[in-house]
Amino acid sequence: MSPKEKTPRQEMPLLDLPTRKTTFREVALGYTSEQAVAEAKRCTRCKKPRCVPGCPVAIDIPKFIALTAEGKFLEAYDVIKETNALPAICGRVCPQEDQCEIVCVLAVKGEPVAIGRLERFVADYAASAGRKDIPPSVTPTGKKVAIIGAGPSGLTCAGELAKRGHAVTIFEALHLPGGVLVYGIPEFRLPKRIVAAEINQLRDLGVEIVTNYVVGLRASVDDLFAKGYDAVFVGTGAGLPKFLNIPGENLCGVFSANEYLTRVNLMGAYDRENTATPIFVGKKVAVLGAGNTAMDSARTALRLGGDEVTIVYRRTRQEVPARAEEVGHAEEEGVEFRFLRAPVEILGDARGWVRAMRCQVMELGEPDESGRRRPVPIEGREETIECDAVVNAVGAGANKLLFRTAPDIELNKWGHIVTKGETGETTKRGVYAGGDIVTGAATVILAMGAGRTAAQAIHEYLMNGRKES
Repeated sequence: MSPKEKTPRQEMPLLDLPTRKTTFREVALGYTSEQAVAEAKRCTRCKKPRCVPGCPVAIDIPKFIALTAEGKFLEAYDVIKETNALPAICGRVCPQEDQCEIVCVLAVKGEPVAIGRLERFVADYAASAGRKDIPPSVTPTGKKVAIIGAGPSGLTCAGELAKRGHAVTIFEALHLPGGVLVYGIPEFRLPKRIVAAEINQLRDLGVEIVTNYVVGLRASVDDLFAKGYDAVFVGTGAGLPKFLNIPGENLCGVFSANEYLTRVNLMGAYDRENTATPIFVGKKVAVLGAGNTAMDSARTALRLGGDEVTIVYRRTRQEVPARAEEVGHAEEEGVEFRFLRAPVEILGDARGWVRAMRCQVMELGEPDESGRRRPVPIEGREETIECDAVVNAVGAGANKLLFRTAPDIELNKWGHIVTKGETGETTKRGVYAGGDIVTGAATVILAMGAGRTAAQAIHEYLMNGRKES
């Protein structure tokens, strides 16, 4: 074993546990300069690095890590920014453990290089140093592109197109740009100031952002073409809640995770003294599901004042889809887990408020199409969980509002846009799409990768007049 492999992976400093439970301050505090250099020096400088193909936006990972190891943090930042428009965000929420880090050579016999933590450090260092991206000197092409949705895929696509000289306007339905970055991911995982700073970098590139503008209501896709846009990118995400369709789902105190997190994250409901947005603070909160959204919901409920917060999941811990780091933080903070439980009815009191939830006890059978063992009911076994609030975080789907005015954009049976390969071309000429509206709910970095790929295809379409095949 080489000396570099013997160097321990640097642990991420965290906000102390008592404070974490009562505040929305960021939990992970980031590396110090000394930690970043020590972690970067763990890299073995592979001759054939596998980490780059594992990155959806193709960051030159070995190069930025080598510069970090030398203490050249701003130079490392420049390398990252060549392909990643949102490094401070990705360094916080990208599942590196399943992408670039999982293929790290050091991961074979030990801990991989903490690529994500290093990316976050470099981005934060550049911000603290007052580093501003210098807009590239490009000749305007005279072409205009409309981006629908200011989430990860739309923001990335916009930045890539602006760097190529196109005039780009983003149309966002909500009052702040960012998509899931601002309405879905809590402040304690991704501070809004980080999102705002990276979006301002896009504005510096010349990207215009129009908020409170719902395409599908205020204008159709054809209206955008009529306004002079030469191409359109659809990055509206998958923000439509999915429901279980069980009795009691309409009781007071039942939330979709979309509503719950949006009220708290984007509308500031946690700050009761300074915001008019209300939120019901449950004392015994049940959160359905075990993905990252469920962890975010459960940890938010604790911070709002929940005494008992329980994740209810129909499989076992081994099948939990959330990031291991987020599950660990949830456990540390006091979230309880009830595995092999499937809700069948939410029970209410005389006033129409939640009082309990009836669950079917499950066991695992054969694997399903996802490769995970399918939960099956154990006949005659049920359990009642006392709760006064329920947050449904079992998934989200596509909102079809946009497509009511664009019937020529083909959708699949789930309501997601059908595209031609990875370029993002849709069945409507000049319209491209990427992110969750194409793939279904996925990760921020995969949406960004789709936006980047689509931007290249849109650029070729605009400059070459290439017709869709």
